[in-house]
Amino acid sequence: MPEVLSAPLVVEFPFTRSLGPVQSAFLTGLRERVVLGVKTAGGGVLVPPVEYDPVTAEEIRDLVEVAPTGTVTTWAWNPAPRRDQPLATPFAWVLVKLDGADTALLHVLDAPGPDAVRTGMRVRVRWAGERTGAITDIACFEPYESENSGPAAPHDGGFADPVTGITTPARLDYTYSPGRAPTDYINALAEQRTVGERCPSCRKVYVPPRGACPTCGIATAERVEVGPRGTVTTFCIVNIKARNLDIEVPYVYGHIALDGADLALHGRIGGIPYDQVRMGLRVEPVWTEGGRYPDHYRPTGEPDADYDAYKELI
Repeated sequence: MPEVLSAPLVVEFPFTRSLGPVQSAFLTGLRERVVLGVKTAGGGVLVPPVEYDPVTAEEIRDLVEVAPTGTVTTWAWNPAPRRDQPLATPFAWVLVKLDGADTALLHVLDAPGPDAVRTGMRVRVRWAGERTGAITDIACFEPYESENSGPAAPHDGGFADPVTGITTPARLDYTYSPGRAPTDYINALAEQRTVGERCPSCRKVYVPPRGACPTCGIATAERVEVGPRGTVTTFCIVNIKARNLDIEVPYVYGHIALDGADLALHGRIGGIPYDQVRMGLRVEPVWTEGGRYPDHYRPTGEPDADYDAYKELI
């Protein structure tokens, strides 16, 4: 049996955005232990607040303060918290309609077990010890027996040192196990070779191979070695340095159609000033010692490829 390959992969993107007046007031309010909603033209109170009425699409800015207590409208138990979730111990995901609001806020409930959670139970906000102006300023909700505290009260949204922007770390951790065709491709790269597979119908060679032709839907099995040289079909100049990537900017990342392939693959282009990279540039792979894939591609010194030779691969 061939070795079954697998590798942990992480897709991470810290998303930074500026805030409008409503979202700014909401997050600044959380920092000050105040929960704000927004009133629609129809008189409903939305928490969390939005800047446009979901029914009429009109801009809405009438802020109101709602209570830090509320009622659970629905819930789901989480027996095994994951990394960076609000609580390290088992908890319930809950939708809480805060007193004075007409919509529910998604957060977590600290409870000893699922038997302690029910729809309709009363809860209150447990504030974080250190607050920065983020939804995590609500550490969680906790059970709290109380009466409904009544309607929302108008609020001008004014706070000192308002929060004007946030950064949200989006991250996905997973384990990738390639199938037969990608495994052959990866193993060939470790030998400094690039292989694809030919479709028995349209005769196109796909690199990396997928095990089936994406055009014809037919299984592929005929292995074809391509390259190692190829042609730059299109490219971009990267001017923002990525975290954990030890490459100085600016650098060039391009699509490269290897000789014999009918699909362009990605690769970094080096060995040439970034402003001299061009479509049609002929390149070859550069391997580092012990590397399982090309570190980058560099110019071969050949004349540029004619546009008609690669225009179908752009």
